Amino acid sequence: MGLWHVYYEDWQMECCGTPFSVGDEVSWPLLLVDPDTVLGGGWHDQLSEVTGSVEDVGGVRTVRGESGLPVALGADYGAEGGLRPEPGSPTRWAGLLSVERHGAKWPEAGGLVRAVQVLTQTWAETEPGSRSYEPVAGKRGLRPVDRCPEWFKETEAERAADGRARSSRESGVVVTLDVPDTDSRLSHAVREARGIPQDAAPGAETRDIDAADLTALLAGLSTPGRRGRPGPARHGA
Repeated sequence: MGLWHVYYEDWQMECCGTPFSVGDEVSWPLLLVDPDTVLGGGWHDQLSEVTGSVEDVGGVRTVRGESGLPVALGADYGAEGGLRPEPGSPTRWAGLLSVERHGAKWPEAGGLVRAVQVLTQTWAETEPGSRSYEPVAGKRGLRPVDRCPEWFKETEAERAADGRARSSRESGVVVTLDVPDTDSRLSHAVREARGIPQDAAPGAETRDIDAADLTALLAGLSTPGRRGRPGPARHGA
C-alpha cells in the first residue's frame, strides 16, 4: 500500500461530499492539479509524483502508471506551449492530488484514511474595501483531527495594517490515503523516518504503528513551508 496526500477542498465536501473519519475506507476520483494555482501555492510537502502512460477516458487525460495510482491530469498541465500529453505518450508530473466530484468521470482511487488535517488559510481583500478576497501565499496551517467536518468555519474579518480586511477560513482538509497496490514518495519518506529499508515491501511503513503515532508522523512530514519535497509540475518521458 502507498501513502498519498490528497487535498479535499471545502466546497467539494459541503456541496456533495460525505464526511469520513480516520480508519474509514473511501473511494474518490483524484485530479492532479498545478499546485501554484491552489491557495497561492507553496505546497512543498503535499505534492505527489505520477509516472506512466497517458490514457484518454471520455476525453479526460488519465494516468495509471508505475505508481499504480489512477489519476486524471488537470487541464492546466501542458496547456501553455502545446505540451499537453497525448494518449499513449509517457509522462511524469509532480502536483497536488485533489478530490474532484464535478464534470467528467474517470476511475476512482480507493483506500484507507490514515490521517486527516484541517487546512486553515488566510485570505485578504485584493484592495482595501473591495470585498473581493484572495488567498495570502504561505499563510496557512494544518491541524490534525479524527474526522473531516461536513461544514467549515471562517473567522470574522479584521482590518490589517495595509488597510485590507483579512480573515482565516477552514478551506478544506489534507487527507493521507493508503491505497493498495501503489507506492509513493510519501511512503519512502515514512520508511526513512521510521528506519525501515527502502527495499521493503510497500505497506511496511505503516505496520506496527498505532493511528495516533502515524498521524503525528504524517503531520510532521506535511508541514507547510518546508523544503526538499518535489518541485513544480514537470513533463517528460
